[in-house]
Amino acid sequence: MTDNLSSVTVATASFLSTIPHWLSIVIIAMLPVSELRGAIPVALAPANVGGYAMSVPEAYILAVIGNMIPVIPLLLFLEPVSDFLRRWRIWDVFFTWLFTRTHRNHNERFEKYGTLALTLFVAIPLPVTGAWTGCAAAFVFGIKFRHALLAIFAGVLIAGVVVSVFTLTGISIFELF
Repeated sequence: MTDNLSSVTVATASFLSTIPHWLSIVIIAMLPVSELRGAIPVALAPANVGGYAMSVPEAYILAVIGNMIPVIPLLLFLEPVSDFLRRWRIWDVFFTWLFTRTHRNHNERFEKYGTLALTLFVAIPLPVTGAWTGCAAAFVFGIKFRHALLAIFAGVLIAGVVVSVFTLTGISIFELF
């Protein structure tokens, strides 16, 4: 498994080295694994450690744009894809389990705080939070497209600021040594 993961990482890094830095940041931010939480550190890191040494505004804007690109298609197509896949028993069982589990674990918070909860969920720069998961949560909890889009966008903006501050702090500490 580790060999497969490292070969994927090498292949991705090799591909990204052949395209302009700004496009690399947009692509990294679009990926569900990294989103802007991975794109901003790469953009801001000094070139001598493999980063692109971009300015903060440039890194932030490119990462936010990249992170938001998949949001509209996800919000529009999660339900039709789910409905299509539910025709097969295995997917129906999976989606029933997923929706039941999600509602049981998070329904009270989402009902009480609605789009604010979605914004905060997306804004927290931790694993399994972010725009991709926010789209899934909006779908599961039936948040309307417009409200979900605005909540996710606000969360991405906040997450970008948080990640930028942490990255700049880390770079500053790193430069002390």
